[in-house]
Amino acid sequence: MKISRIQGIIRSGNYFFSQHADEERMSDDLTISEIEESILEGRILEEYCDDQRGASCLIAGFTCTGKPIHTVCAGQGGTIVIITVYIPGPPKFITPFERGSK
Repeated sequence: MKISRIQGIIRSGNYFFSQHADEERMSDDLTISEIEESILEGRILEEYCDDQRGASCLIAGFTCTGKPIHTVCAGQGGTIVIITVYIPGPPKFITPFERGSK
């Protein structure tokens, strides 16, 4: 997956949240606008080519206020499925771009 393709699909509004992603979004008090913003300004941090749900990737990005957001998404034709979203932090992530110990 290329970030430019994902960003284009997000700009077009041709995406949806899985039930899990929507629950996580609300749990972390994230708005849809913040998630869009972080994807549009983000970069692919990890790719999961062999994921059971199909090829997906982890995007790390920030809102205009500096809030870090991680988004895992997958492409389905011309649509993006947002699988999960969260605010990264220890112990899994030392920084938004650096994994902690497993």
